[in-house]
Amino acid sequence: MMKSIKTSLLGAAAAATMLTLAACGGGGGTSGGDDASVLRRGISAKVDTLDPHRSSAKWENIVIADMFMGLMQSAADNEPIPGVAEDWQVSDDGLTWTFDLKETVWSDGEPLTAEDFVYAFRRIQDPALASQYSSLLYIVKNARQVNAGELPPEELGVRALDDYTFEITLEQPAPYLLGLLTHYTTYPVPKHIVEQYGEAWIQPENIEVNGAYKLAYWRTGDQLVAEKNPQFNEADSVCFDRVAYYEIEDAAAVERKIEAGDMDINNGFDGGRAEELEKKFPGWVRTTPGLITTYWSFNSSQEPFDDVRVRKALSLALDREFIVNKVLTPGYIPAYAFVPPKISNYNVDRPEVSFADMPREERLEQARTLLGEAGFGPDNPLTFEFIHRSTDDNPKAAPVAQANWEEIAPWVNAEILRQDTKVLYARLRQADFEVADGAWVADFDDPINFLYLLDSETGQQNYGRYGNAEYDALLQQASRTRDLEQRAEIFAEAEKLMLEDYPITPMWVQVTKNLVDPELTGWEENAQDNHLSRWLCRPGADSGETEVADDASAE
Repeated sequence: MMKSIKTSLLGAAAAATMLTLAACGGGGGTSGGDDASVLRRGISAKVDTLDPHRSSAKWENIVIADMFMGLMQSAADNEPIPGVAEDWQVSDDGLTWTFDLKETVWSDGEPLTAEDFVYAFRRIQDPALASQYSSLLYIVKNARQVNAGELPPEELGVRALDDYTFEITLEQPAPYLLGLLTHYTTYPVPKHIVEQYGEAWIQPENIEVNGAYKLAYWRTGDQLVAEKNPQFNEADSVCFDRVAYYEIEDAAAVERKIEAGDMDINNGFDGGRAEELEKKFPGWVRTTPGLITTYWSFNSSQEPFDDVRVRKALSLALDREFIVNKVLTPGYIPAYAFVPPKISNYNVDRPEVSFADMPREERLEQARTLLGEAGFGPDNPLTFEFIHRSTDDNPKAAPVAQANWEEIAPWVNAEILRQDTKVLYARLRQADFEVADGAWVADFDDPINFLYLLDSETGQQNYGRYGNAEYDALLQQASRTRDLEQRAEIFAEAEKLMLEDYPITPMWVQVTKNLVDPELTGWEENAQDNHLSRWLCRPGADSGETEVADDASAE
């Protein structure tokens, strides 16, 4: 009976929220009233899941990171700061980390303890869950074996020493661990809710959270709404009463919403129109050099892309300079390496593909020769499909790439197919493509976060199913090396080896791109492009008190 009361009240709260949002008008900088208390964010793509252990999408994390907090959290400038953990100790060998937890609660008032973290770390490695991102946490002792079903979950290197002391044991030292612990794969999830509702635990009527906002409404293809969580341990510092997230992919629709005063932030824009947009929306255009590499994957698991000559030939033909200088957002740079130049812990001479300084005509000639050696020619044309994302600058780059490939020879036929971004990444994870567009935004500031993607045991995020035992061994060697300079040198050796094997072709290093109402405060540019709603405010938005949701009294 109590559950039915709670569900009814949640539904009423969601309906009231939607009425409030519908009534909100005026410009993005409007202050006062209900409008000022709502932050409206465009997230550029449809949300498939809000489960921290099932998601692998940057746009989904905009919502997830507002609702959950890990051991560490990201400050406004994205530096890791204490989250649920208030202190920690590290063993002399760097393998054991012990975290002292604050006494916090879930949004239903249930205590959040070290056992919640044990449950979460084991859950993401559960083979039955088939998490797309489980490999990110293979740094935890026995994680790989637990994920493969070779060891029971109890053998995972995590344990609760008491209710508020959580211990992590690692496979090898990880200088980047605190940054990694801000990532959604490490967030706790409410065991009592997950086990009660199964996959439906993330629905508005069921979900419980430990972060600043709690989901109140979700209509796929339209919007999600989250309301301030009065049980959040830092609720008094949260400015906006609610956040609305719009799943709008169409750039023109985003601009219309801004013009109508119905959007405060959008996580992207047409880079080629940066100057025009700055004139249209003064102060809204925000960019900064990012830890973001666009790279295109070859499906090494199928013919003809199991032949390095084919992969190299198609990489050679791409005119990155033209695409970057004439088509893309100002500030992008051509990429001849995978790891972006701004990454930390990589202070060595960086490797590049061997043709980086080769004139274009020589590149095309070498591409023709390589394809000829691979058996292609007038009597055996090379025909393949290139799929690309529907968002950002990608649709503009695709026809240029098509023309570049067809410049190799008349018998090279590239077909291009635009895909909904969510659909494209699903195909990537299933290795359902020949050549495919994609990008990686750093989860944490370290080279391994890029290089591990090509490890043969990474799984779904090794999109082209590349495998090279020597490369894998180098990554393992680097991970066991505590000296950061030596570690960087080993990473460079591994990246050089991989680049000359062409499982991917790096295309460009991006700047972050956002449209942000200049009246918002608390926005700080950062290379990983993380911006929690809890740090943002607007004049007139902070009511100075935390509202208690109606359903809280039903518990």
